[in-house]
Amino acid sequence: MFRLIPPPLHRALLVQAHRLRVVWWRIRKPLLIGCRVLAFDGEGRVLLVRHSYGSGRWMLPGGGVARGEEPILAACRELAEETRCALLDPREIAVIEEPLAGATNRVHVISGQAVGLPQGDGREIVEARFFVPDALPPDLARQLQDNLAGWIRTATAG
Repeated sequence: MFRLIPPPLHRALLVQAHRLRVVWWRIRKPLLIGCRVLAFDGEGRVLLVRHSYGSGRWMLPGGGVARGEEPILAACRELAEETRCALLDPREIAVIEEPLAGATNRVHVISGQAVGLPQGDGREIVEARFFVPDALPPDLARQLQDNLAGWIRTATAG
């Protein structure tokens, strides 16, 4: 259904929907359950994406975990939806709670091997690419600035 909407209009609608969602979170203060995917390519580079809405900063692919869905399955689904990559050998390496516009966001960090060439869909994801861990872009999302190095160490240990 969403493919019937031209990409520029779809991006504009996503921006508005995100604004409404943030207002709702500030009013209701829900517990959100999400996942982030720390995906590596065969050279040990980390896959990052930029969304068409929100801060526009680089972040890990990911999204919401549906009611009754396992976080690892959600991570595989989100990675495929956002980048068209598959995730091999997924495993949970962390669970964090962070404030998100008045809500509490419980995030399951899932690590694994990305398979395929990342492609943003031009709608939700405007850019997706691999970065060497020692040469990450300067405009990382705040949570990544604080945690990515530790998550990479955990994911690559043993």
